Amino acid sequence: MNVSVAYFAKRCRLLVQGGGTHDFLRLVLQEVNGSEQSPPVSPHFGVDESGKGDYFGPLVVVGVYANAELANALVRIGCRDSKLISNDAQIARMAEQIQELPGIAFELLCIGPARYNELYAKIGNLNRLLAWGHARVIAALHAKVPSCPRALSDQFASEWVLRHALDEYHLPVQLDQRPRAEQDIAVAAASILARARFVEWIHQMSRSSGCELPLGCAPHVLDAARRFVSVHGTARLREVAKLHFKLTQQLI
Repeated sequence: MNVSVAYFAKRCRLLVQGGGTHDFLRLVLQEVNGSEQSPPVSPHFGVDESGKGDYFGPLVVVGVYANAELANALVRIGCRDSKLISNDAQIARMAEQIQELPGIAFELLCIGPARYNELYAKIGNLNRLLAWGHARVIAALHAKVPSCPRALSDQFASEWVLRHALDEYHLPVQLDQRPRAEQDIAVAAASILARARFVEWIHQMSRSSGCELPLGCAPHVLDAARRFVSVHGTARLREVAKLHFKLTQQLI
C-alpha cells in the first residue's frame, strides 16, 4: 500500500497522500471502530453543511441518522470528513453508497443562490441563516426517526444561535455542538452528502449557463463572475452567487 502520512500539529490536520489512500483510511477506520476500547455509537443525528464559503453555488445542509449498526456500515465504506477527500468523483461515489445503505435515514436541504439571497436579506447574518437550515434539517429528520434522542452539529457560532433556532420546533432532542464535529461518523456522512450535492449543482449550472463557476472566493472567482455577467447580465448573478460576499462589491 503506497501512501505517505504527515501530521500538522498546529492545524490539527492529518494529510494522507498516495494511490492507496482510500484503502489505508478504510483499514484504519475499521481498526479503530473494531477495537474493544471503542465505545458503542449511540443513536444520533449528525448535521453538516457545504457551500457557505463559496461565492458561487447553494448552501447545502444535510443531516444523517446513525446507530451502532449504521455507524459500522459507514465505517466499512470508508466514510470520513469530506474535506479529507480531494477527489469529487470519489465523494460522489461514496455519497451513493451512503444513500444505498439499508435503514439509512437522511435529510438534505439545498438552498439555491436565489433563495439564499432572499433569506440572507431577511435574516441579515450568515450564522443565523446556518442555524435556520440546521434546525430545519434536524426537525425533518426527527420526523423520520422520532425515537432518536440526540443531534450533533459542528459549532459554527455561539451555542445559543442554533439552540434558539431549534427551540422553535419544540423537539425532544438533545443538541450537542463541538468544533471539528466531522470526526463523528454521522457528521462525516452528512458532510459527504452535502459536498456531493453542492459539487453536482456547480457542475450542472456551469454546463447550463455556459460559464465555469469555480469553487471558493479567490481572485479567479471574481474573473469568472465578470465573465458570467458579460454573458448573462448583472441581474442573473443572484441566481448563481451569494451576493453578500465582498466579491460582489468588487464586481459592481
